[in-house]
Amino acid sequence: MISVPRPRVRRGRVPGRDAPGRQETTPEEDALSWWERAFGRLERLTATAMRPLGMALFQSDADPPPRSRRLTFRTPHRLGLPIPFMNFSLVQAADVVLALVLFGLTVSMILGWNAEAARLHVLNPVLAAPVSDLFVYLTAIGTSLPIALRDRWPLAAWRVAATLVPVGVWVSTTVGDIGPPYMLPMVLTYLLVVYSVAVRCDRRITLGIWFITVVAAWIIHPNSMALVTVVVSVAMLFGYNVRVRRSATARLVKEERRSREAESAQAVLEERARIARELHDVVAHHMSVIAIQAEAVPLKARGDPAQLEAGLAEIRELSLEAIAELRQVLGVLRDQDGRADTAPQPRLDRLDELVSNARAAGLAVLVERSGRVGRLPPAVGLSAYRIVQESLSNAMRHAPGATVTLDIARRPGELRVRVANGPGTAPGSAPGAGQGLVGMRERAALLGGTLAAGPVEGGGFEVRATLPLTDDVENGQESVP
Repeated sequence: MISVPRPRVRRGRVPGRDAPGRQETTPEEDALSWWERAFGRLERLTATAMRPLGMALFQSDADPPPRSRRLTFRTPHRLGLPIPFMNFSLVQAADVVLALVLFGLTVSMILGWNAEAARLHVLNPVLAAPVSDLFVYLTAIGTSLPIALRDRWPLAAWRVAATLVPVGVWVSTTVGDIGPPYMLPMVLTYLLVVYSVAVRCDRRITLGIWFITVVAAWIIHPNSMALVTVVVSVAMLFGYNVRVRRSATARLVKEERRSREAESAQAVLEERARIARELHDVVAHHMSVIAIQAEAVPLKARGDPAQLEAGLAEIRELSLEAIAELRQVLGVLRDQDGRADTAPQPRLDRLDELVSNARAAGLAVLVERSGRVGRLPPAVGLSAYRIVQESLSNAMRHAPGATVTLDIARRPGELRVRVANGPGTAPGSAPGAGQGLVGMRERAALLGGTLAAGPVEGGGFEVRATLPLTDDVENGQESVP
């Protein structure tokens, strides 16, 4: 009995339907699909592995040198020398000097080998003849030019060194009297160049150059491949460590700069909020009193010129007082000469003036004091004054003619302020945007205190604030924040 192989199936989608269906495939198609997937993975892996080699040989560029931390020589301005090369980096100057030293050392070394090779060649013509001067100077250029280029163009320096290293290896194996075919100037140059590459180039480029170096060492002299690998790896790891540290330092500097900018922006916002709060308190209170007085004076005077004149004089005094306080608030903004208004800010010692203005506007204000409320820290006194001022302004606007109870009590470690008003005798103005309550809460919060405000039963509104006091104030010494 002949068994027919059952075709394998795989899940697919039937055309025209939303539910998944089954699609038949042959073993040959499955095998071809597997080989295609494997070949695709191999191709991607090969491209990934070859990319560092291509970047090292033909593409990419190095990071700019850290100019901000480099020693430079600059011509003093007082000398007035218009010589452009008098302003240069000392690192580049040291590289140029080292390149000249290595050039001379390489030329003298190879010329010495040539002299010995010429003497031996005369005695035994089978031995190698001296190399020509062209190869002498090509080898010297291969050990000096990369040093001069490594600070500005490290990748170009490595490519020059990698191109001319075979010339130096051929010269050393032809006329040299050393074991491994690596001259000391060539080794020093190559180590400095790969160090610069590791410091200034992407790690993929560094990895590609390391791989090329190891393979080239294995091809040139397999016996010294292990030593070459270790020495080059140490130089590259040291350079890569320097690169990582510089990158971390640069990121840290950038984050610190961003933090300073954010702190500066936050300070600006806080200052703007403080100025806006002060302006709101001053303008809202005085303008409310002036508006109510301007409306009430003609009704009270009723044709009496003396009473009308007295009312207008009171409005003028309130206006001048408002202008004076506005000038004090705006004094925090320094002018271009750096001067600022140093006039004292109002405190609770001016509470009687505040209450008199409110009573003149038609409010019946009852004041209760307990404890020493006259000697307070400037910040606490100003905040308490502004809270009372804003509360009375709100009562004048939203509850005209109401009875207001003002209670200021000093307790151990805190100052309590309570302002409560009943329903007004006339319709008040429409509710505002609530900036006054926000400002009062901010003032209390800045001192570490609390503020609660809201309507009370039977109509009216109440504000309660608690402001902390320091110990030196409790002992009778006024503190200055």
